[in-house]
Amino acid sequence: MEKLIPSFMLSLLFLLLLTSHSHATVEYAKQTRLQCLDCHVEAGGGRSLTPRGKAFLGDLKARGLARQLSPTQRVGRLIVGYLHMMSAIAWFGAILYVHILLKPAYAAKGLPRGELRLGWISMIVVFITGILLTIARVPSPDVFYTTRFGILLAIKIFLFMIMFTSAVIVTFFVGPRMRRKQCASPSNGPGDCSPDQLSHYDGREGRPACFSYKGVIYDASQSKLWKDGLHMRKHTAGQDLTDVLKNAPHGEEKVLSLPVFGKLLSIEEERKKPLFLKAFFCMAYMNLSLTFIIIFVISLWRWW
Repeated sequence: MEKLIPSFMLSLLFLLLLTSHSHATVEYAKQTRLQCLDCHVEAGGGRSLTPRGKAFLGDLKARGLARQLSPTQRVGRLIVGYLHMMSAIAWFGAILYVHILLKPAYAAKGLPRGELRLGWISMIVVFITGILLTIARVPSPDVFYTTRFGILLAIKIFLFMIMFTSAVIVTFFVGPRMRRKQCASPSNGPGDCSPDQLSHYDGREGRPACFSYKGVIYDASQSKLWKDGLHMRKHTAGQDLTDVLKNAPHGEEKVLSLPVFGKLLSIEEERKKPLFLKAFFCMAYMNLSLTFIIIFVISLWRWW
């Protein structure tokens, strides 16, 4: 439940970004150089059209750039659009949660199954509903390169396909190799990590509480003395405590009795990451960037 709260908050933020009261009114106004009231009964736009607006709509239909839907089709499009938007919120929320809050270093030790399942369900629903919405909104292929809406939609579809392809590669090719590497670890744990990656395992918000001592990383998550990643209100998890423990009132046997998490990598060793791990980090940050780009494209479509 704690993991779902940040994802839910990010999803709400994305929902706010998507909310809009207008559609193509501003775009049409720029094309015709007319005020909104010239074509719409209300200043904010809407379905009620003036005679000039009805004539303009008729011209769009004649050119194959507009399609009139029946009430039943409108209801169906509303339901499909709702599912499309909610799935996009869940998908982007999972991406932002894993890549910003958890950080790719954590996911590289094994993709979180809950977030992975949520991501795939969301992507499939977005893919199917996106096709249906495109059929409903695009009467002919010309729209993709003759209208602003179509060009932005084409860009969004292209970016989605890149993210979908990277998800396939990570899930079915990179992910299994990361799991095999994890199982091959002598400690049967997430494995070795750099000081920067170690800082993530701070024992907070359900994350493991780990620290390094003499080049070895120990897992103190199950120790009552390391509740929430804090030991004796002085030492925090996620750090190298080799020098600190020299002045501890107990011997190193207390540390050595903890489960071994992995090995602390040096900068040189960190640079020698396997190719599949480098590919994972590359696609992880690429997807994060594409998420922001898609949101920007949607913002252009709605408000520019």
